Amino acid sequence: MLALKYSSYQLEAGTDEAGRGCLSGPVVAAAVILPPDFKHGMLTDSKQLSEKKRQLLRPIIEKEALSFGVSFVYQQEIDEINILNASILAMHKSLDELKLRPEFIIVDGNRFKNYQEIPHQTIVKGDAKYLSIAAASILAKTYRDDYMEKLHLEFPSYNWARNKGYPTKEHRSAIKESGPTIHHRLSFKLLPDQLKFDL
Repeated sequence: MLALKYSSYQLEAGTDEAGRGCLSGPVVAAAVILPPDFKHGMLTDSKQLSEKKRQLLRPIIEKEALSFGVSFVYQQEIDEINILNASILAMHKSLDELKLRPEFIIVDGNRFKNYQEIPHQTIVKGDAKYLSIAAASILAKTYRDDYMEKLHLEFPSYNWARNKGYPTKEHRSAIKESGPTIHHRLSFKLLPDQLKFDL
């Protein structure tokens, strides 16, 4: 069972991101404040859930949460400030979207920067331990997946509808064949050394 809260504060926000390891598209973060009596048997880390279950949970989280925010940081900015800074920026921007100011923030992972002098705690594998981080992970993942599926219609050869921009064999061979798009993160190693472009 996932715990509802880490701190004794009433308004605790959980935040998480999706898409950090992708070769293309944005990194997306969400922040969620759940009510003190929130319960849902299916809610856990988004990586442990099927796409169907994530899509089922999203409207429940959005309806039940006291407040939630979702934010995108796109590939151009990822290339400029690096993926770690972009992930933290996306989490800060998702916290900006909350209608309620949290009194405490719990963050998935081990890196974060102070946000508005609100106390925070980083938690490794927090999305498998705390409901608000799990809820944030589901929102971040489903919003990002929807976005990549729309991009797929524009660039079908990369099959982003299936791989969502992650470095699959199929995605890498499409990059080798057609080159990178405006949606690729050029600061990332798009191809392994043996598949470098012949420039």
